[in-house]
Order: sequence, then structure tokens, then C-alpha cells
Amino acid sequence: MFTIPYRVDASRIPGAGRGIFLLTDAIQGSVIVSPDRIDRVYSLEEKLAFEPGSIEDTSSVRWFERFYTVSADWPDECNINHSFSPNGLWHLGFVFAGRDIKAGEELTVDYRFLVDDDELLPFNDAETGKPIVGLRWADNIRMSTEKLLSVLKK
Repeated sequence: MFTIPYRVDASRIPGAGRGIFLLTDAIQGSVIVSPDRIDRVYSLEEKLAFEPGSIEDTSSVRWFERFYTVSADWPDECNINHSFSPNGLWHLGFVFAGRDIKAGEELTVDYRFLVDDDELLPFNDAETGKPIVGLRWADNIRMSTEKLLSVLKK
């Protein structure tokens, strides 16, 4: 669930499809997206049992460790795009403003925090051309926690 007004529109990131654009400023450290209506999580084994390319497969994101949520109804949160230099920070299902974000900016997060350990996404980063590979859980939680702490200290 978004906590501030936004719109879905054509992304400015080449090949990304649609994106999320904030309609008001977001102050560094503020929550932009919070979990909503998550009725269960799926184990890695359950996630891997989804038919490859199915809506359940493509709409699953890592929640914690080796557990995933599935948003088969494709809420607007699924339109947040990837960047290795994101303005948003994904941390345990929340998206925080990683810096002050101005109204009209496209919201981005680093997808390496949303996918399984060493999972290679089927597309590369649009800006750098580098592959996007999921972080190992210990690195994922350490890095996102450290980043969140640094964001909140400012």
C-alpha cells in the first residue's frame, strides 16, 4: 500500500514498461510503501513449484530469508522499477525514501533485495547493462539494515 499519492505512467527507464511517479515530495527515511493484505508467505519450495512464467512465478518477491509473497493481482507496487542507484530502499516489504525524492520523480529500488540468493534476473540493469543477481540473505538483511540506519540518521 502506498502511503503517499502517486501515479502509474510510462517509465523513463528504457525497456521497463510502466513506472511509479510520486505526486508529492517524500522526505528521506519516510515510508512510501508498506505491506498490505499479505495473507501468507510461500517457502522457496512452493515458489519453485509455480509454473515458470506464470503470474504467480513472475509476481513473487522475497519477503525474508527463503520466503516469498505473491501478488498475482499485480498491485501498483509491482510497477516500481529497478536501479543500482535507487531513490527507494526495500527493507522487509517496506519501501523507504532513500533520499529526499521530489514530486514527479520515478520511484526505484534495487531488485537484488527482492529475489532469491544468487538468482539471475532475465534482464540487465538499463543504466549499466550489468546483470541483476539476488543477494544472499545475510548480505541482503545486513546491507538493507545498514542503509536504513544511515538514511534515518540524517
